[in-house]
Amino acid sequence: MTPPEAPATDLTGRSAGSAPAVSVCPPSAGILRIAVMQQRADFLRAASAQRLAAPGFLLQARKRSDGEPVAADIVRVGFTCSKKLGNAVARNRAKRRLREVARLGLPSLGLPGWDYVLVGRPEVTASRTFADLQADFARAIADIHAGRTMKPRPPQPGQKGRRRGK
Repeated sequence: MTPPEAPATDLTGRSAGSAPAVSVCPPSAGILRIAVMQQRADFLRAASAQRLAAPGFLLQARKRSDGEPVAADIVRVGFTCSKKLGNAVARNRAKRRLREVARLGLPSLGLPGWDYVLVGRPEVTASRTFADLQADFARAIADIHAGRTMKPRPPQPGQKGRRRGK
């Protein structure tokens, strides 16, 4: 008695004539696309827009104009931790915490076509409990979109993209 013959397979391990596996997940139409801001000019535009001071950080936000080259369905986020927060270890810890808060909160709270910048606060961002940071983020985003913010900073004369300081 001879064993049954196994179907012929190609180099990928599929039997001849079979189709590749197909995902049964629905298309990602409702998922928000998030990009990280890296250009200094984007951070400067966000700094002169709406801002809201939360206990754990400062949130700067602005709705992008239609003429910008970024797709309208993308939410952009940036993170800033200055030397006021401490040495590099303290700044990196604060930035990691802000990144995680944004990663968890932006898909449900962020709006397409907006830029958000989270600015770390000295001695608070790195030491505040993570649950409190998340609550601060949710409250700050809701207040920004409701229009309850501090007055935007007017652009400074003579600061057309030049570096501040030395």
